[in-house]
Amino acid sequence: MTILLENECDAKFDFDYEKVARDVINTSMDHLKFPFEAEISVTLTDNDGIQSINNEFRNIDAPTDVLSFPMIEYDTPGDFSGIEANDDLFNPETGEVILGDIVLNVPRIYSQAEEYGHSILREYAFLIAHSMLHLFGFDHMTEAEAKVMEEKQREILDILKISRE
Repeated sequence: MTILLENECDAKFDFDYEKVARDVINTSMDHLKFPFEAEISVTLTDNDGIQSINNEFRNIDAPTDVLSFPMIEYDTPGDFSGIEANDDLFNPETGEVILGDIVLNVPRIYSQAEEYGHSILREYAFLIAHSMLHLFGFDHMTEAEAKVMEEKQREILDILKISRE
């Protein structure tokens, strides 16, 4: 697996954020039984950085906590059966499936952890798990979809023993 982690805002955490990202990504892939090696890009940025990306790609001129850019379109969330048939989804140099990009807003991680009354570690891990589910085709546009996504996020964090504290 390749995780391309870029820290654009010189983010500082009191935990090994690279290890946590790797653990959450690996656990997400294992839990959903993703059958391939994968490449994922994770970018840590600030309010201005994520606002610029949000505006450019979604025409929303506002910061947000996290953005997910999946490279795969799924007929059914979490159904990986069609991936192998599409060579364009694989990095020709590594043979890994290019899953997509995750962009995290570090100041929002801090503020939401405080707002929700849990640790910064938990918020960071939650947002990565949330984004991984988007990279697997899950969404939360309807109440039913949100319920499925929330359950899978909880399961991933429970496996890692990362609780709300």
